[in-house]
Amino acid sequence: MFSEQKRYAVLGLARSGVAAAYKIRDLGGKAFLSDIKARQNIANADTLEKDFECEFGGHTDRLFGCDEWIVSPGIPLNSQIIQTGKARQINMISELEFGFQIKHPSSFLIAVTGSNGKSTTASLIAHIIKQAGRSCILAGNIGDAFCGFPIEKPGIDYIVLEVSSFQLDLTESFKPDIALLLNVTPDHLNRYDSFEDYARSKFRIFHLQEHTDHAILNADDHISKELESRVNAQMHHFSLRRNDNTDLLSDIWVQDKVIVDDKETCSFPVRDLQIKGPHNWANAMASILAAQIAGFSRSEIDRGLRSFQPLNHRMQFVQSINGISFYNDSKATNTDSVRYALFTFDQPIRIIMGGSDKGEDFSILTPLLKEKAEKVYITGATSAKMQQAWSGEVELSAVEDFSECVRLAFRESQPGDIIVLSPACASYDRFVNFEHRGEAFIQIVKTMAAEYEKTQ
Repeated sequence: MFSEQKRYAVLGLARSGVAAAYKIRDLGGKAFLSDIKARQNIANADTLEKDFECEFGGHTDRLFGCDEWIVSPGIPLNSQIIQTGKARQINMISELEFGFQIKHPSSFLIAVTGSNGKSTTASLIAHIIKQAGRSCILAGNIGDAFCGFPIEKPGIDYIVLEVSSFQLDLTESFKPDIALLLNVTPDHLNRYDSFEDYARSKFRIFHLQEHTDHAILNADDHISKELESRVNAQMHHFSLRRNDNTDLLSDIWVQDKVIVDDKETCSFPVRDLQIKGPHNWANAMASILAAQIAGFSRSEIDRGLRSFQPLNHRMQFVQSINGISFYNDSKATNTDSVRYALFTFDQPIRIIMGGSDKGEDFSILTPLLKEKAEKVYITGATSAKMQQAWSGEVELSAVEDFSECVRLAFRESQPGDIIVLSPACASYDRFVNFEHRGEAFIQIVKTMAAEYEKTQ
């Protein structure tokens, strides 16, 4: 737990690390900041050096003079500095854990994790709460860091957190009032020894929950079914298929494209959702369960569902050019996200894929691409791997330049076609993050639109 007498080290100076450092200072503690990046690559390095003891360009033995490390989720736990710290029995926590330790007990905590859908679901839950007139912050792996808010003070009714497996790995007391696990599919396999290790990391969200707490799980997800015997909280399930292919009785499901529940308190047509596709119906059901458990009325929940807009970079409609529609799904950084994209539309789509490798097997998408893709356009660091997986199986073009790849898809399209950027990869081969990649795609489309208008 937090102590003014402790000397904290903060490893990694992205938004969560910096937020933790300033929170420690605000609470009267001391923090030593360390990052492997060179000083010129650290945002606000001058200010950080004025406010804290810092080291840039590498981690040194100065870290071992600290009592506890707050480790950035971007630092692999098998890295040399972490292994050395563990060998010296230094306690390590995440910014998520530190935030929970200092959080005021009056704030009701809802935490959302999963391989896909975390951002949309966490944002939708927060939107429902805010639309109902209650104070709420949305933080964690989305927006501002958990510690960037006055969470140690009363006055925040609800805290909604998007939580990654990396953040959960270094938790020791984190216990949400409501915890949601949306799905577990292969992802981040470059950071874990096996898929099983990754799945166990996700399930840490339930680790310390008690029977007075609530756990929301996907009845259609076979990994969740295999591991849910570890859950001690009251369990609630959502399903797109209700009881087909599952032994679980779902609390909420989709029937004839209407979301209904076992208490007959919900009847919401999916056509009234602004977020499209069966995967978003699942996100909506998980959000409804969380809001119901938190005490919100049907009218409050329905109002939030109807008014919620899709997040940027998640199947975001960009615009149409000559009847050809463009969608930005840059957040689709794994193969399961691409599956959702392919199922979103009734007609085959032209899909742009590729980026930096996360260790996935792209061939698992082959049958679905053959069924749902008019053509696949690949670009980026995974081009060769994707070509090996799909050459001779689907119509395919590999284009090194990202802009030219988008333009080729446009040139080959006819009015009525749909072009979707849904990469199945991280973005670090040529972009800062998935947002940067999505904004680049949007700008390319807007440039093409202006060019097309001039030729008409």
